[in-house]
Amino acid sequence: MDIVGILLAAGRGVRFDPSGEQDKLMQALPDGERVAATSARHLLQALPTVHAVVRPGADHLGKLLGALGCSVETCVDADTGMAASLIAGLKKTREADAWLIALADMPHVKVSTLEALVHALRDGAEIVQPTYRGKGGNPVGFSRRHLTQLLGLEGDQGARALLQQHAVVKVEVDDDGIFRDIDTVSDLHE
Repeated sequence: MDIVGILLAAGRGVRFDPSGEQDKLMQALPDGERVAATSARHLLQALPTVHAVVRPGADHLGKLLGALGCSVETCVDADTGMAASLIAGLKKTREADAWLIALADMPHVKVSTLEALVHALRDGAEIVQPTYRGKGGNPVGFSRRHLTQLLGLEGDQGARALLQQHAVVKVEVDDDGIFRDIDTVSDLHE
C-alpha cells in the first residue's frame, strides 16, 4: 500500500507574528532544530515519501524541507486557506492509496504516533485520527476512498468536515503532541 505523507507548510503564521517578518516554521526549537524540520523529520521516519506544500516566497523553508528528503511544491493559492494547500498536495500525489496529512507547525507529534496511524491505514482504516485521553488531534489519515471529497474542500477548515461525516478509526496514543502547535513565541519553549 502506497501511503504518502503530506506536510502542510504554507500558512503565514499571523498569530505568531502579525507583521509577517518571522516565519514560525523557520524558528528554532530548544534543541536548535527548526520547527518545520522537526515535523518533516518525524514524518519521514514514519513514511518514505513526504510531499511538503509551502507558500510563495518561502524559498528558505522549501530548501530546508527539500534537503531533508521531502518533495516540495509551492501553492500559489495558499492565502485562500488550508484547503488550497491540501488540494495542491493531493493533486501531486493522487496516485497514492492513502495520505497522512500533517501540519508543519506541530513538531511535538511523536514518531510512534505517526507509525501507529500509518499502521491503521495499512490495516484498512479509511479515516484515522490519533486521540489522547479521548480527545482527537492531528495528524489525520485518509484512504483513497475520500479523495474526491478532499479535492472538493474549500477555505481554511481543512478536512475537519469529513471527520464529522464519516466513521473515523480512533488510535489512542500517549502523545499530547497531537494538540501542540506553534502559535506564539512562548510555544517554542514549551
